[in-house]
Amino acid sequence: MQSLLAVTLKIETISDGDVVILRLIGRVESEHVGELRDHIRNHQVNVILDLDEVRLVDVSVVRFLVTCEGERVELLNCPPYIREWMGRERSGGG
Repeated sequence: MQSLLAVTLKIETISDGDVVILRLIGRVESEHVGELRDHIRNHQVNVILDLDEVRLVDVSVVRFLVTCEGERVELLNCPPYIREWMGRERSGGG
């Protein structure tokens, strides 16, 4: 039987051919960064991360999201607390 705590992230993929939306649901933790990076690299079109249903992140994920934006990956529906944390990471204030 699988623990509910082990299933922290669900990724739904929505594509129209030109854009791929990766809808993230739940908790996104550092252990998921490699998987997310692979999802982004596997798509040869514009990628959007929809964070509307993200409930919790850690510092590794925030740093990854900062990098994503720097690489022109759009963040859609980014919760204010994540956006604020990203700003602190950019300015070196962690």
